[in-house]
Amino acid sequence: MKQKIKIMLVEDNPEYRRVIDIALKREPTMELVSQVGTAERALRSFQDMSTRIVPDIILLDLNLPGMSGLEALPHFSKAVPDSPVIALTQSDKEEDVLQAISHGAKGYLLKSATIQQIKEGIQTVVDGGSSLDPSVARFILNTLRTRLPKEEVEILLSERELETLKLLGEGLLKKQIASELNISHFTVATHIRHIYEKLGVQNAPAAISKAHKKGLL
Repeated sequence: MKQKIKIMLVEDNPEYRRVIDIALKREPTMELVSQVGTAERALRSFQDMSTRIVPDIILLDLNLPGMSGLEALPHFSKAVPDSPVIALTQSDKEEDVLQAISHGAKGYLLKSATIQQIKEGIQTVVDGGSSLDPSVARFILNTLRTRLPKEEVEILLSERELETLKLLGEGLLKKQIASELNISHFTVATHIRHIYEKLGVQNAPAAISKAHKKGLL
């Protein structure tokens, strides 16, 4: 039997925690192994090796009492580097989106998302993809328009690499990009590696954000 995805929820609203708890109890492939109200408490839970539970994914509210979710992101990356973080928040502010991505969040979902969208976002990130709320994805694709001269853009990324980056920005996984561009999964992986190297980033959200700042998209 396939092991369940272990999830930690860092959320100060008890009612919303209960909603997520009930929803995940009905999901046979996922398990809420920890739910806490502050980032400090979540980080402390990783210090005691006898009771430590390392989640497969962390759902993190940004607006928390004490240490905010944005402030906590680097600490989670250090404490549990193999546990990707999805920001799950009410904030659709441009600044919060960019800061969360730049601090290493692998996804950004709004609390207005349906439970099904949240579950799909969790699965996408666990599978190695990036999960963005549709409105956030549109913002990244359509609002970040600080452009470089076109000649510099064309030198930086090849046409195929740019096509791959655009599909990454739409939330597609490697196998979906391969199908869309009619190329092999290996070729897609190579394009993505080159994109990360050229942009000096380590994940898709950071690549998309930097590409928009440089005017690639």
